[in-house]
Amino acid sequence: MLSSFPSLLGPAKIYLYAKPADMRKSFNGLTAIVQSEFRRDIRSGDVFLFLNRRLDRIKLIHWDQDGLAIWMKRLERGTFQRPRRSVSGEQVAMDATDLALLLSGIELTSVKRRVRYSFDSTCVRPSC
Repeated sequence: MLSSFPSLLGPAKIYLYAKPADMRKSFNGLTAIVQSEFRRDIRSGDVFLFLNRRLDRIKLIHWDQDGLAIWMKRLERGTFQRPRRSVSGEQVAMDATDLALLLSGIELTSVKRRVRYSFDSTCVRPSC
């Protein structure tokens, strides 16, 4: 299930809350954080991740076409690694590969990405 979860999300953007979250929060509490801290609409289809202070629990919340879905994992041993914060310090943007690595317990700082082409929609010249 863990390895296939990111592929179920499709092209959704994934955001990790940079601060420790209260794992007692459910739909309304997490939605309030998304609106106030992320400044995003929960119905956008993006995925929002929350880690607790001890880093042994993670919650994911996202809009699933007709309602909110929450997925939670509690580790029996070990911890999740909190990725480095962005410059703003409020959130960390991730992709499905980062999420799969995080959920699998891979040390994120030891992973090195190889150079890949990415389309820049702001460039109009063919040489970009």
